[in-house]
Amino acid sequence: TESKYRHGGNLKTRSSELGSAVTGSSLTTVLPASPTVKKSKVLSSESREELAKQAKETKEERRAQIDGRHRYLISRLADGIDLSEQQVEETIISDNKFFAPCGLKKLLFFYQDVLQQKSNASLRPDGSTNNLPQKNLFITMGSTEDFTGTCAFFLRTSDEVITASNVSQEVNFGMFDCSNGNILQGLEFFLSQIMIPALKSQQNWGAVKEGLKNSQIQEFLYAVDKFVGTLSSSRQNIEDKIQLTKVDIDVYVRNLQNPSDYITAG
Repeated sequence: TESKYRHGGNLKTRSSELGSAVTGSSLTTVLPASPTVKKSKVLSSESREELAKQAKETKEERRAQIDGRHRYLISRLADGIDLSEQQVEETIISDNKFFAPCGLKKLLFFYQDVLQQKSNASLRPDGSTNNLPQKNLFITMGSTEDFTGTCAFFLRTSDEVITASNVSQEVNFGMFDCSNGNILQGLEFFLSQIMIPALKSQQNWGAVKEGLKNSQIQEFLYAVDKFVGTLSSSRQNIEDKIQLTKVDIDVYVRNLQNPSDYITAG
């Protein structure tokens, strides 16, 4: 047996002997039985069904709690993105923290193409599936998904409890369009055509009694104007960038045989 292990021996014989040495029987009795693996798969499937059931119940509970605050958000969002209120409602009820006292300061929605896989889609020869882009509205924190479409947002202006009577005063709604894929152009349009005109026409600046006559307010507006100008200039520079043409270098080096040829070519 010692000689057999030293020179390799028969692998099947060695495995059998090792199994017998450990358990007193063949090695196959040490391996876990296959029914145990199947049982874990069944439990996993049952767990997924239970989670789906709980999620559905939670969704219906939230739907039953929809009030005038939610209806205000649903109406503004549906009008802005041109969707039905029922479509927006399905997305709105997935959030329940925005209206809480000292809750989230922002509520972001992306409406853009999302790859949807058909349930009956067949595999391609390379093993991939046929995914089709489809417009979808979903809540996001804005940091995990690429922004390629339209962003709609609600911003809280204070930590006050939001009620059906004050939601229009305490919550601001806005949209940011990037449907052409150019984020800089969308941001420039949003600031120059929406935010800056709104700021310059604002009469109430809270604790600043002088309003637009205040020097700090004027400096702030000047800084925003300057930023938009810099943003516009940077965008134009990027769009007008020089595109270098790929050169087939083989045409030039094909006949170079020795160092003197390279020196001449240089």
